[in-house]
Amino acid sequence: MPLKNMILFDTNAILRYTLQDSVEAADKVERQLTENLCYVPVEVMAELVYVLTKVYGVGRETVAHTLTALMDMSNIRAGKADVVRHALGVFAASSLDFVDCLMVGYAKERGYSVFTFDKQLHKRLK
Repeated sequence: MPLKNMILFDTNAILRYTLQDSVEAADKVERQLTENLCYVPVEVMAELVYVLTKVYGVGRETVAHTLTALMDMSNIRAGKADVVRHALGVFAASSLDFVDCLMVGYAKERGYSVFTFDKQLHKRLK
């Protein structure tokens, strides 16, 4: 059941916090993250991975560590957290793109079958 007082975060807000490229913005985000119950949807997590790696050139392991630490904050709720955590681990240890890592997460954490023609993904699913 959704909580009315939960704050939904977008990619830009989380980027300001993780990159600390605007101290004022990062401080505002940090206040929200520590003082309120906050929600980061799986779609935002996927966009964060993409932007951090492709736009900012952050390494895969650093991205996985940073986003896992974000999810570990006591006031943060992440969409499909079990799947995302698994996907971040796969992302750090492989060359799969993050959406494929999410597919692995769904398979391993939720027991879903994955239909794919992607040979790398198929290999990781075994």
